[in-house]
Amino acid sequence: MEIWHNPRCTKSRAAKKALDEAGTEYTERRYLDAPPTVAELTEVLGKLGREPWEITRTKEPVAKELGLADLPRDAANRDRWLQLLAEHPVLIERPILIDDSTAVVARTETSLTQFLG
Repeated sequence: MEIWHNPRCTKSRAAKKALDEAGTEYTERRYLDAPPTVAELTEVLGKLGREPWEITRTKEPVAKELGLADLPRDAANRDRWLQLLAEHPVLIERPILIDDSTAVVARTETSLTQFLG
């Protein structure tokens, strides 16, 4: 299992703590320091069953600078969304937990508990 973690984020720290308390083995990826590639984002989105705009932090200042509110959320613009997330990882929602076949944005205790099963 891997966690895309931002140590400055309360929800991300809570997910990491829950993993530790459950004795779950995982790799921590500080995705702001080691941003995912477009290919990695595509793979994770497939495991999440989501689109890039669904895991984008649209209230971040950089999102406003990039005009994401006006970028269409459709198949024609999907690659642009992926590229922006790869270039600006601060836009990626966190934490994301990833295993071999699935992933979850673990922002709530319920989503984390269900994922850990």
